[in-house]
Amino acid sequence: MKAVSPITVFLAAAVVSFCTAPSAAENSAACLACHGDATLQDASGHSIAVDGSKFHSSIHGSLDCTNCHVSIKGYPHPDKVTPVQCSTCHADEASGLAGSVHADGAQQCTNCHGSAHAIYPKTDPRSTVYPLNIPRTCGSCHGKDGLAGKHGLPSVYPHYLDSIHGMALSKEGLLVAANCQSCHGSHHILSHTNPESPTYKTNIPKTCGSCHAGITASYKSGVHGKTLAAGNLKAPVCTDCHTAHAIVEPTEAEFRNQSTPICGSCHKEQFFTYRDTFHSQLGALGGYVETARCWDCHRAHDILPASDPASTVAPRNLVKTCGRCHADANASFVQYQPHANAYNRKLSPGLYYIRLFMNLLLVSVLTFFLIHTILWLIRSRYHQVKENAAEGEKDA
Repeated sequence: MKAVSPITVFLAAAVVSFCTAPSAAENSAACLACHGDATLQDASGHSIAVDGSKFHSSIHGSLDCTNCHVSIKGYPHPDKVTPVQCSTCHADEASGLAGSVHADGAQQCTNCHGSAHAIYPKTDPRSTVYPLNIPRTCGSCHGKDGLAGKHGLPSVYPHYLDSIHGMALSKEGLLVAANCQSCHGSHHILSHTNPESPTYKTNIPKTCGSCHAGITASYKSGVHGKTLAAGNLKAPVCTDCHTAHAIVEPTEAEFRNQSTPICGSCHKEQFFTYRDTFHSQLGALGGYVETARCWDCHRAHDILPASDPASTVAPRNLVKTCGRCHADANASFVQYQPHANAYNRKLSPGLYYIRLFMNLLLVSVLTFFLIHTILWLIRSRYHQVKENAAEGEKDA
């Protein structure tokens, strides 16, 4: 340990012995008489200095140092002291942490809350767990340069920052925007594979619904929500369509362009037939963002089967649904089949034979011109050889 001057020792001892029952402030002052030296180090070269101004303004500023450092009975004390047990005061938090994904011991309280002598309430902007600071705190491990990279975990921090939640928090300063803690909790953080986790599949609608109550109600009334409630884990939840961290604004081109393949990951046949339609080709080839996607017709959350009278694609509602984009839509207009399958004779016999006829016509025309071209080349070569022979006889 760095040598401490006799004057400093004297002052510390004087403060400690000033009265038989020193107050917390007096004990702290006695400790800071030594530990207030910014250059103070232990035998291993680690700093054991304490910033007095930060300590006194912290949430622990009113405590006696020995409330946490219980093995210290007076001065001088040993170089090595018993580690502080935060669970002595924070039993509930410690219990939650013990059963969490961070229970391996690598994540100490100070990894998230910062220096033990400068911990501030979560409502204080200086706190590492203040809503605006939580992503950066979690990102120190869950970023590409943190433990995520070392242990093969996904690096989610950069995706969150670019998401609608991250932008609202970091750019707009909206404290109500979802941060890591909003979805995962604080101490009792569980794996998404644990049924008790707020990020377990069946719990995700409730977790997202804590902010998006209206949308969650719509989802639960739709076919996806009802299927999930029936116990079918194949039913999509919020994160299946919006992802968990890289969530973008649904009206942005990026989301609209990727929304149809997302639906198609489950509805493969409908996606296959949609790709042959004018709507799909206009978007894929022409880059037109506003072309109709799945949720423009079926809605996004309160999706109902066509057999339900309340469905937007129920026969009696088609004119209204198509009329949102096509003002002149009428009963004849909605006879259009958005998912007609030209390869299925039973489902779409007319379209099947039209496709077959057009393909046969195309093959016939191409075959005819291929044969015509080959014969033309043969005839051209024949005349060329004949003319060369005639010129040779003439010259002879």
